[in-house]
Amino acid sequence: MRPYLPRLLTISLASMALLLPTLESAANAQSILRDAETEDFFRDISKEMIVAANLDPNSVQIVLVGDPSINAFVTGGQNVFIHSGLIAAADNVGELQGVIAHELGHIAGGHNVRFGEGAGPATNISLLSLIGAAAAIAVGAGEAGMAILGMGTAMAQGKFLSFTRDQESRADQAGAQYLGKAGLSGAGSIAFFKKLQGQEYRLAIPQENEYARTHPLSGNRILALEDIYRKSPSWARPADKALNDRFLRIKGKLIGFVDEPPRVLALYPESNQSVPAHYARAYAWHRSAYADQAAGEVDKLLAVSPEDPFFLELKGQILLESGKAAAAVPLLREAVLKAPNEPLIMTLLGHALISTEDPKNAAEAEPLLKRAIARDRENPFAWYQLGVIYDRKGDEPRAALAAAERYNLEGNAKGAAANAQLARGGLPKGTPDWIRADDIALVAADELGKKKRR
Repeated sequence: MRPYLPRLLTISLASMALLLPTLESAANAQSILRDAETEDFFRDISKEMIVAANLDPNSVQIVLVGDPSINAFVTGGQNVFIHSGLIAAADNVGELQGVIAHELGHIAGGHNVRFGEGAGPATNISLLSLIGAAAAIAVGAGEAGMAILGMGTAMAQGKFLSFTRDQESRADQAGAQYLGKAGLSGAGSIAFFKKLQGQEYRLAIPQENEYARTHPLSGNRILALEDIYRKSPSWARPADKALNDRFLRIKGKLIGFVDEPPRVLALYPESNQSVPAHYARAYAWHRSAYADQAAGEVDKLLAVSPEDPFFLELKGQILLESGKAAAAVPLLREAVLKAPNEPLIMTLLGHALISTEDPKNAAEAEPLLKRAIARDRENPFAWYQLGVIYDRKGDEPRAALAAAERYNLEGNAKGAAANAQLARGGLPKGTPDWIRADDIALVAADELGKKKRR
């Protein structure tokens, strides 16, 4: 979980918030947090539910979003976005699995694709009311026209909200089925809905009428779901201890990364010698520029699990970002050896190797970064590091192509276009790299054209 990996990639998502009872946009220019351990954990806790939903585990991606609100949502494709605030609010892995099951219900039900089924009729009502209002105003009945317009808007809103509540209920029901098929208890789901209900009470959100809400009342959702969950053979089954321990590790790590250090140290005081507490304090100290204290916390973790790749990764990161690249390299090499399929750790090792300014290490970094990109092409920082290597070798066309890839992922159409053109001009025409540069140039030019027309 590193701020430079990929420097908090910015995304713009046109999506619906699917947990909290508001109609506000779920994400605009939010940061995606990349972390090898967290992404590996998401895959492990969701795989059986994804299969139960008749979806392909290789096609569903669960993404961590840096946002303190308690929320989750789905957007185009088969992507589930989990807010960091939701992880921090959850007490156990079962609560998180309940949320993911609900979001999978939206994906399997095609709710994003069918969004127009609710928006279309509501729009038609609004248009008809606008026409009626205009006609009334034209004949001098101004007050009547405004009344017609207001009534039409209220009817359109009511119809749309009814549609979204129905989708939420369907996702609840589907999620309950997926948990049952996966042999998981729904107790965590109920507990999390009760958290949402408690939040609504604290915010004084009315609990009597659903009419003006995007979601059913939390109390009604709990009643409907609890009846289903209690009939499942898995209701009394406890959560997997190993998975729950991993959840607590990741929660501590995340809180250490996103919360202010004083709050982290208050939540995880020195008297707490658990793994999650050491993780949280390591990040808090590192973010406060106390490298020795941060490294000391990780050393306590490594004393218990010396071969844990994620502990080795964190120790390497702390050393690297403290200006000790040479000392970080052996730790990160060991982390890659213990977790050979983690492209984010490969990228961090590549960064450390380049940072030593040793040509031999740069020679080691190039194939490593290419391997990382082959597994995860959507990592701007990996492209940046590979571009550094090409630039130092004097391979300007491929350095430009790597920069174009990075800018394209970061949504910088101008930078992508300029570098793609440079790459295209220096690469042999018709080669795979030339074709890729040409593709990026065309996409970037199209995006720039759209911006001009706005």
